[in-house]
Amino acid sequence: MTGLPLPPWSDAVPAEWWERLAARLIEALVFGVFYYILFIALWGFFRTVGLLETFDGLLPGVFAWLLAGLGYTVYDWAAHSMGGRTFGKAIMRIRVSPSDLSRGALLKRSLVYPGTAMLMGIPVVNVLAGIFAFAVGMLILIDKPLQRGPHDRIAGTLVSKDLR
Repeated sequence: MTGLPLPPWSDAVPAEWWERLAARLIEALVFGVFYYILFIALWGFFRTVGLLETFDGLLPGVFAWLLAGLGYTVYDWAAHSMGGRTFGKAIMRIRVSPSDLSRGALLKRSLVYPGTAMLMGIPVVNVLAGIFAFAVGMLILIDKPLQRGPHDRIAGTLVSKDLR
């Protein structure tokens, strides 16, 4: 009998949606602190150089979101490339499977989500980025039984329980 080859994570147990959400919320706390530190520093910088009122004072927020979102995206990619999980996933005892993915596949995964966080500071685009982030969560909920989001599908990954 010839059939389709099994995915490399076929024996993995998918993580529950609430485990994935808890891992992202844990990371969002650190991301939020990083964002506010950047915002305050950028606000002070733009005020000092006389650009605070440029674009109705939105410039510090745009750059803070861009830099913090870029930082979070790079962190997400690096953490998954090195150990298959971020610190939030480690706390929740879940990981990205398979563990031998290429850095390119993981980069695509990170750019799709959480990479959209870089757009959150841009007026109007931030609404679309928020809708996309919400849609990713909904797609994870309705994708049964594997609960994979678009970022998982693009990279060929599954977030699974770490049973080691």
